[in-house]
Amino acid sequence: MSTHYDALETRPPAEREAALLAALPQQIAHARTRSAAFTDLLAGVDALAVDSRVALAQLPVIRKHELLERQKATRAAGGDVFGGFSALGFGARMPRVFASPGTIYEPEGARKDYWRMARAMFAAGFRPGELIHNSFSYHFVPAGSMMETGAHALGCTVFPGGTGQTEQQVQAMRELQPAGYIGTPSFLKIIVDKAQEMGMALPSLKKAMFGGEAFPPSVRDWFLGRGITGYQCYATADLGLIAYETEAREGLVLDENVLVEIVRPGTGDPVAEGEVGELVVTSFNPDYPLIRFGTGDLSAVLPGPCPTGRTNHRIRGWMGRADQTTKIRGMFVHPGQVADIARRFPEVLKARLVVSGEMASDHMTLQVEAASESQGLASRISEAIRDVTKLRGEVELKAPGSLPNDGKVIEDARSYK
Repeated sequence: MSTHYDALETRPPAEREAALLAALPQQIAHARTRSAAFTDLLAGVDALAVDSRVALAQLPVIRKHELLERQKATRAAGGDVFGGFSALGFGARMPRVFASPGTIYEPEGARKDYWRMARAMFAAGFRPGELIHNSFSYHFVPAGSMMETGAHALGCTVFPGGTGQTEQQVQAMRELQPAGYIGTPSFLKIIVDKAQEMGMALPSLKKAMFGGEAFPPSVRDWFLGRGITGYQCYATADLGLIAYETEAREGLVLDENVLVEIVRPGTGDPVAEGEVGELVVTSFNPDYPLIRFGTGDLSAVLPGPCPTGRTNHRIRGWMGRADQTTKIRGMFVHPGQVADIARRFPEVLKARLVVSGEMASDHMTLQVEAASESQGLASRISEAIRDVTKLRGEVELKAPGSLPNDGKVIEDARSYK
């Protein structure tokens, strides 16, 4: 049996890039025509001219709080619950609507494998004809449906276990003998522990695909010690599958139907390859066409191809949150403000705001990597800090490449004792 879901996974990288960039202008034109939100957000944009990553990077990043604000505004006015982002209306083409905390409403279209999860399941070892025990939630949030529709597209049968009722979960696994589990790692650990407590073996449970939580090597090894091989996927309720783990265990391979950028937090500016930044995703989903959607998650691109033969880019996985907004001396300081300061000085390569001291006694230092130290640079940057943030801060000039590559634009190093 093939070790890859389809031929898309092993095509030459240049062929994939050309296909994505060829589809990009059409998707942007579609979003402007069918999505009222993007009609507004991309007003004046020549869709046919957005045929490169450089051109794409000129478009605004749409972050989750903006999506929520638009949804709330249109709902308050008695209008579209999706804030104008959905290209579909209620009816046969939208069989389900889900809700994420906020509340943000997400449409589910009727297309097969709408969330594109079958690819990740295949990489995790699931195959047609198997039974999958799905313990993601089936109510409010789309996680349960995301996995079920992917499993059906793969040719699997699903037991909709959902969450809770641990003893019943164990009993169902014991009697139905599923090939594997899909859900959070913490809930599977609860089930396995409960099965041991009940004196019930679960011999069929050999594999798992996890999401929704961190899956560090220690947890992976815990399951391996009990005969369960687990892999992780990275997906969101807005975008569906973004990336998935393979047996190589070297980062997460990007899905074939998204275009991913890594940008400096608080901006839309792409970072150098390998540098940590915010994941920004353009989806080619015609039903919910999100263009340059900021996930708020930090990651970085890994060099080279996956040892499994998959040729798409790989990312390091989830590395924290990009929204590092911090309150300093009663004022909120945002990553975008740090970026605004840095843009004023061509010599500045990278900047990191470090907040130290104790609560009510904050000390603010902007650490700056500078290509050269022009006359009075530190003093001029200090004035810019005051101008942008309305706060006083010191400046510390650093050699290029000396700041940590962790995606942090604002580091809160205060003592909270």
